[in-house]
Amino acid sequence: LSKQKAQRYEAVKWVLVFAIGVCTGLVGLFVDFFVRLFTQLKFQVVQSSVEECTEKGCLALSLLELLGFNLTFVFLASLLVLIQPVAAGSGIPEIKCYLNGVKVPGVVRLRTVVCKATGVLFSVAGGLFVGKEGPMIHSGAVVGAGLPQFQSISLRKIQFNFPYFRSDRDKRDFVSAGAAAGVAAAFGAPIGGTLFSLEEGSSFWNQGLTWKVLFCSMAATFTLNFFRSGIQFGSWGSFQLPGLLNFGEFKCSESDKKCHLWTAVDLGFFILMGIVGGLLGATFNCLNKRLAKYRMRNVHPKPKLVRVLESLLVSLTTTVTVFVASMVLGECRQISSSRHSGNGTLSLQDISEDVNSSIQTFFCPNETYNDMATLFFNPQESAILQLFHQDGTFSPVTLSLFFLLYFLLSCWTYGISVPSGLFVPSLLCGAAFGRLVANLLKSYIGLDHIYSGTFALIGAAAFLGGVVRMTISLTVILIESTNEITYGLPIMITLMVAKWTGDFFNKGIYDIHVNLRGVPLLEWETGVEMDKLQASDIMEPNLTYVYPHTRIQSLVSILRTTVHHAFPVVTENRGNEREFMKGNQLISNNIKFKKSSILTRAGEQRKRSQSMKSYPSSELRNMCDEHIATEEPPEKEDLLQQMLERRYTPYPNLYPDQSPSEEWTMEERFRPLTFHGLILRSQLVTLLDRGVCYSESQSSASQPRLSHAEMSEDYPRYPDIHDLDLTLLNPRMIVDVTPYMNPSPFTVSPNTHVSQVFNLFRTMGLRHLPVVNAVGEVVGIITRHNLTHEFLQARLRQHYQTI
Repeated sequence: LSKQKAQRYEAVKWVLVFAIGVCTGLVGLFVDFFVRLFTQLKFQVVQSSVEECTEKGCLALSLLELLGFNLTFVFLASLLVLIQPVAAGSGIPEIKCYLNGVKVPGVVRLRTVVCKATGVLFSVAGGLFVGKEGPMIHSGAVVGAGLPQFQSISLRKIQFNFPYFRSDRDKRDFVSAGAAAGVAAAFGAPIGGTLFSLEEGSSFWNQGLTWKVLFCSMAATFTLNFFRSGIQFGSWGSFQLPGLLNFGEFKCSESDKKCHLWTAVDLGFFILMGIVGGLLGATFNCLNKRLAKYRMRNVHPKPKLVRVLESLLVSLTTTVTVFVASMVLGECRQISSSRHSGNGTLSLQDISEDVNSSIQTFFCPNETYNDMATLFFNPQESAILQLFHQDGTFSPVTLSLFFLLYFLLSCWTYGISVPSGLFVPSLLCGAAFGRLVANLLKSYIGLDHIYSGTFALIGAAAFLGGVVRMTISLTVILIESTNEITYGLPIMITLMVAKWTGDFFNKGIYDIHVNLRGVPLLEWETGVEMDKLQASDIMEPNLTYVYPHTRIQSLVSILRTTVHHAFPVVTENRGNEREFMKGNQLISNNIKFKKSSILTRAGEQRKRSQSMKSYPSSELRNMCDEHIATEEPPEKEDLLQQMLERRYTPYPNLYPDQSPSEEWTMEERFRPLTFHGLILRSQLVTLLDRGVCYSESQSSASQPRLSHAEMSEDYPRYPDIHDLDLTLLNPRMIVDVTPYMNPSPFTVSPNTHVSQVFNLFRTMGLRHLPVVNAVGEVVGIITRHNLTHEFLQARLRQHYQTI
C-alpha cells in the first residue's frame, strides 16, 4: 500500500507542477494582452493629436491627453497596492526571503497575485519606467503556493478535501517551481528560470526538484508562446513568440562581408564595459537605498494617501520629461534604406518591420525620424529592439541624454507603491549605454567592423548585472532571450566583471531591500573568521520548556506569555543530581553554559504564574502557592509518573516543603534537564483546541489520539492561542505531548563550530536547533536569528573582548 501511496503522491506532484506552469503562463498572457491593448490605445490617441497639433501649435493639449492617460493608470495601480501593500515593488526580495525560509506576511496570498498582476498592467501602461518581468516572478510564486493547497483565505467558502502537501517544505518546493515559471514566462527562458530559482532562492534544494522545476518552466514558456502566437499572428500551434520580452535575432546583413557579431578584440571593450556597468549599478543601488530610507522615514509613517500622491508625482514628472525630451531634444536622423533590400528569413523580416514600424517621425521631414521620440514614445520592449537592431544611428547626444534621464527616473520609480519590475528599465538603460559606446568607437576611433547590436546587448547585460548582481541565471536568461549561443562568453565575462566591481561598493538591489526590511536572511555560508565561535557562544540559553505530561494551565500560560514556535520537551534529571553534587566533570563543565539561564528561569516561572491569573476558570489557584507533596513512588512506576508528582515547582524540591530560596547555592538551584524532543507551538495549540487531555485519576493511555491528517488540518493558518475558547477545559487536566513531539530532531553539541552549525541549519532547512551536551541535557537552542550575519558579528566582537 505504501509504495502505491508514494507513487500516487509523486504523480500528483507532477500534475500540479504542470498546472502551476500553465497558470503562470496564463497570468503572463493576461498582463501582456492588456498592457499591449492600453499602450496601443494611448499612443494612437496621443500620436494623432501630436501630428495635428504640430501644424496648429496646440502641443499643450497633446501633453494633457498623455497626462490624463498616465495619471489615471498610475492612480489605479496605486489603489491596488493600498488594498494589498505586499504587492508593491517587484516582489523578488519577498520571494527571495520566502524561499530562504522567512515567512513574509501575505506574500503568497491570492489577493496579492490579483493586485500584483492587475497593478503591474496599469503601471506599465501608465508610462512609468518599470517592467512587467519582476512581478511575473512574484505572480508565479503565488500561483505555486496557492494551487497545491486547493483553498484560499480570500475564498473561504470553497473547500476541497485535498490531503496532500500540508507542510512548509512542500509549499516551498512549489513556490520555487512557480518563481522559475515566472522567469521562464517573462523571458522565454526555461533553463534560466530553473537556475534563477536555484541561485536566488532556495536555501535547500534536492535533486528531484530540479527536474520538476524545469518541467514547470517549460510548461509556462510554451503556454504563453502558444497563446501569444495564436492571438497575434492568428497561427495557432506555431510557436513564434517565446517570452514577454524578446530580443529578436542578431545577425549581420548578408551584403556586409566584414561584419562579425563579435571578435576577440571586442572582449577587451566588453570587460571595460563590465567595469563601468558595475560602477553605474553600484551608483544606482546607492541612490535607491538612500531614497528607500528617506521613504521609510518620511512617506510610510504618513497616511496612505501620501503614497498615492508620491506615485502620481513620479508619473507626472516622467510624463512631462518624456514629452518635452521627445519634442525638444531629439534629432532628425536618416532612415536607413538597407533594411528594405535585405531578403532575410521570415523572423528577421518580422523584426525589421516591427523595428521600422515603431519609428516616430515627430517634427521631422520625410525619410527621417526623431531619434529621441523613437526611444521614449514606444513601449519599452520596442525601444530595446530599436537599440539592438536599428541600423540607422542614434546620435551620441541623444543616447547620453536618454541614458541619464532614464537612469535617474527609473531609480526614483523603483520603490514607490506600485507593482514594478526592474529588469526592463535596467536593460533599456544599459542598451543605450552600449549603443553609445559603439557609436563612439565607430565614429571617433574608426573601428568599422563592430556590430552595434552586440554592444547594446553587452551594455544591457553590464548594467543589469551591476544592479541585481545575479550571475549564472542572468547569463543563461540573456543567452536564451537572444537565441544566440555564441554570445555566451561575452555575456558571462561582462556579468562577472560587473558583479565583482559592484560588490566592491555595495550589495545587489534586492539584497539591499531585504536588509532594509530587517529580514533575517541566511547567506550561502559564514565567513572564515566565524569559526572562532562555537554553538555555545551563539545559542539562546534561556529556555522555555514543557514537560512530557503538562497541566493545561501551564501550557496555556507558556503559550500566552511567549512567542516561541517550538519548545523542548524535557524531564528533570534526578539521577544526575547526586553526581552533580559530587562535581562530576561533565556536568560541572556544563554549569558555565547554564549560569545565566538559571535566574531567568525563575523569572519565567514568576511571569507565567502572573499570566495564569487571567485564565478563565474558578479552579485556578496561583500555581506558585501550591505545594504538592511528593511521596516516593513505587519502583515500577515510570519516570513520567514521577514527573507528574513534581509538576509545578520550577526546580523540584529535595524536601517537599522547601521552595527555591535565595540561600540556595548555584548548584542546588540548577537542575539538569534531560532532552526528549521538540514540540511545535502549532501542535500544542491544535491539541488544546481539540481538547486532547486526560484527568489525574486516569492513565495517559485514556487520552484521545489525533492522526497526522487531523493535526495538519488547519495548515497553513493554525488558530492563535488568544482566540481559543478554553472555558470548557478543566485547567487541572493533563496533556501528554509525547505522541506528538519530534523525538529525534537534529541537535548539536555546545562545542560545535559555527560553520558546521550553519551548514546543518541551512541545508536541512531547519527552524530550531537544540544544543544538547554530552549527557543528553538541553543547554540552549539556536534559531534563525542566532545565525544572521549581524548577530554573528556582534558575538564575534564580544568574543574578542573577552579574550
